[in-house]
Amino acid sequence: MPETHARRRASLRTSLRELDLDALLVVDLLNIRYLTGFTGSNAALLIHAADEHRTLFCTDGRYLTQSAHEVPDLERVIDRQSAPALAARAGKEARPYRRTGFESQHVTVDGLDVLAEAAGEQVELVRAPGRVEELRMIKDEAEVESIRMACAVADRALAGLIEHGGLAPGRTEREVARDLDNRMLDHGAAAPAFETIVAAGAHSAVPHHGPTDAVLHPGDLVKIDFGALVDGYHSDMTRTLVLGPPADWQRELYELVAGAQAAGRAALRPGTGTREIDAAARSVIEDAGRGEEFLHGLGHGVGLEIHEAPMFSKASDGRIAAGMAVTVEPGVYLSGRGGVRIEDTLVVRDGDPELLTLTTKQFLAV
Repeated sequence: MPETHARRRASLRTSLRELDLDALLVVDLLNIRYLTGFTGSNAALLIHAADEHRTLFCTDGRYLTQSAHEVPDLERVIDRQSAPALAARAGKEARPYRRTGFESQHVTVDGLDVLAEAAGEQVELVRAPGRVEELRMIKDEAEVESIRMACAVADRALAGLIEHGGLAPGRTEREVARDLDNRMLDHGAAAPAFETIVAAGAHSAVPHHGPTDAVLHPGDLVKIDFGALVDGYHSDMTRTLVLGPPADWQRELYELVAGAQAAGRAALRPGTGTREIDAAARSVIEDAGRGEEFLHGLGHGVGLEIHEAPMFSKASDGRIAAGMAVTVEPGVYLSGRGGVRIEDTLVVRDGDPELLTLTTKQFLAV
C-alpha cells in the first residue's frame, strides 16, 4: 500500500512544518511500519518536512530484498547502524536538515549522544515525541479492517473453545489458555495479541492474573482476557463466564459490570473527554458502593500496539474522535472471592460506535 504510506507521511510533514522542523528521525519500528510498511527488525526513517523526495529509509543488508518489496517508493540507505547513518546524512546533505526532530520517547540518553556525534554541528537535534503516535490514534479503514479481522478470529476461537468443552472443571488455567491460543492460530492469527489471561475462582479477582496450573472447579467464575494479532493489528476482549449455575452474588456482580460497560460504550461519541467516558462507567459502579473495587482505567486505544493512546481513566486528558479504535473494560474484583470484567473493542464513529468484538455479553454458564 505505497499510496497509503505516502499519505501518512504527508500528514506527518504537515505536523513537522508546524513545529518548524526540517525533518524527523523516526526510530520506533512500529512507527516505521505505519509510515512505510516495513516489517523487519532494524530500520530508521528520516522524513523531510517539505520534500518527499528527500525522505530516506535505512535498513541493513539482511533486508535488501524485503525492503525493496515493502518500501519501493523511498530512497534506501543500507547500513547496520540505521539511525546514526541517517543522522549523518542529515548533516552531510548539500542542504543540511538543520533542525531535525527525533523521537525522544524512544531514544536513550546514550543513543542521543551517538546521534549527535553522527549528525555533527550542522544539525540541531530537537525533541519531538509522539508525532507519529498522534497520527496513529485515528485509524483509516484498512486499519479498521485489520482490527475487525483480529476481533473475528478471537470471537471464533472462544466460540470453538466453549463448543468443544474447553471450559470444564478439571482443566487448568494454563491448559485453557493454550487451547484458546492454538484456536486463534488455527483461525488465522499470526500470534496471540498478548499473554492470554485465564483466571478461575478467586484468581478472577486479580485483574492481570497470569495462567497457572490451578484447576477449574464447578461454581468458579472464569475471566478470559485475550486477543489476536492479524496483519500487525491487535484485538482485545474479555468475557467472564461461570462453571455451572451462578450464585446470586455472581449474577449481581455480573449485572453491575454489564451495566457499567454499557454506559461506557454509550459515552463513545466524538468530542467527548476521555475522563468523562471513564466517569460514565465508573459512576455506575460507585453508585452501587463498589467504586474501590474497580481497580484500573476504563480502557485504551488499540492498533499496532495492544495499549496505545487514547487512555480512559480518572486522570486522563484529551478527547476522542471518529476513527479511534478503543476498548471499554470495566471490572469489579472481590478479593478472595472472584471478579468480573467485560471488555469490547470498538471503533468511534460519527454516530454510534462500531462494535468489533461480537461474542455475546450474556452471562454464560458452561
